[in-house]
Amino acid sequence: MTVTPAPTPAKSPPPPPRPVLRDPAFLRLWTGTTASGLATWALPFVLGLAVLHRQLDAAGLGLVLAARTAGFLVAVAVGGVLADRHSRRAVVLWSGLVAAASAPLLAGGLDRSLALMTAAAVLAGAGQGACRPAFQALTAETVGPADRQRANAALTLAVRSATLTGPALTALLAAFLDVRTLLFGIGALWLVAALVPGRGARLPKDGTATEDGAPADGPAARPGFRAEFLEGIREARRHPWFLAGLGALVAVIALGYSATGVILPLVSRDRYGSEWVLAAALTAYTVGALGGALVMSRWRPRSQGLAALAGLAAYGFAPLSLMLPVHPVVVVAAYAVAGTGIELFNVPWFTATQREVAPEKLARVSSLDFLVSYGLAPVGLALIAPAVGRFGITPVLAVCAAACFLVPAAAALVPTARHFARTAPTARE
Repeated sequence: MTVTPAPTPAKSPPPPPRPVLRDPAFLRLWTGTTASGLATWALPFVLGLAVLHRQLDAAGLGLVLAARTAGFLVAVAVGGVLADRHSRRAVVLWSGLVAAASAPLLAGGLDRSLALMTAAAVLAGAGQGACRPAFQALTAETVGPADRQRANAALTLAVRSATLTGPALTALLAAFLDVRTLLFGIGALWLVAALVPGRGARLPKDGTATEDGAPADGPAARPGFRAEFLEGIREARRHPWFLAGLGALVAVIALGYSATGVILPLVSRDRYGSEWVLAAALTAYTVGALGGALVMSRWRPRSQGLAALAGLAAYGFAPLSLMLPVHPVVVVAAYAVAGTGIELFNVPWFTATQREVAPEKLARVSSLDFLVSYGLAPVGLALIAPAVGRFGITPVLAVCAAACFLVPAAAALVPTARHFARTAPTARE
């Protein structure tokens, strides 16, 4: 007598993937990134309040902010190597803790020791710099390729929203809290940035995940720090679109952004006789950036590199509006367009870097991005004022506007810049 085997129950289909904006791992990363962005923005603002309260003079403020920038530039290069060599989550943790530790030191030195405040500012900048490339790489570990553009747009929206609402919120808190308490609040934000994000999954070249913190290619001996940093430069050079886009970004930041930062207050005062043009233009820029991030959370342009570079070039309308004798509403509108264009560039730029760069070198390439773009910005700021004194406002603005329009256009001529990829999307998976 034969016995018919019981039929094997059919396997139920796997559940559909959770939307990225409802994924707990991404929400933890989003919270930490938002906290770090808010803390980064808030420190200069709170120190400005200290100047108003005569707890710090203008020269001291300049020294402290310069020390923070120096700490950032050194640490962003070191952090990129560390985040590729070790767990990205661990680098976020320790850099956040370093930045958090700077807050009580800043509070302790306020109105007492400028040397202590300067040293604390170096720590604050170091924590900020080390966490930036680590957060970029941790995003790639936490979010799948299909969802990264939406994830990057959500991260940008959070930071821009904080920038828009932060001044009013901080001013409100300052009515009830002193500057030292606000500095401790910045430290608390850094603690959130350090402790809340979860672990990512390291993705080696074959796309398989390994244990967080484990090197993708086993326990082989690692080269020295200098060799690993140079390896990150070589990886960046493998992507002509990256070098072209970075050159365009540097031109816009060092010339366009620096020129408008120096000249907008002068134009607002001398041409329009009011500070409201300055405030309205900066607010419009942030609102435009929010709109750009919202657009990029949904829009997938066919030629994303060309669309991104066109958005970057749109910053040229800001210096152009300051150069011409136009109604102040035109200046405000130009800044809104510039802000929108910046995020039309930023979101696909970060997404393409996370997609195209070898995962085990992503933090180092991201650190080069921040190091070059942020590192050359102070040079532009230092040169704009003497150039205005030597040649006048209009010629300087004309040169800067032309650079904003022409350098991204030249970058778009690089063959791989069309899609921000080494191969066209139709030829890729």
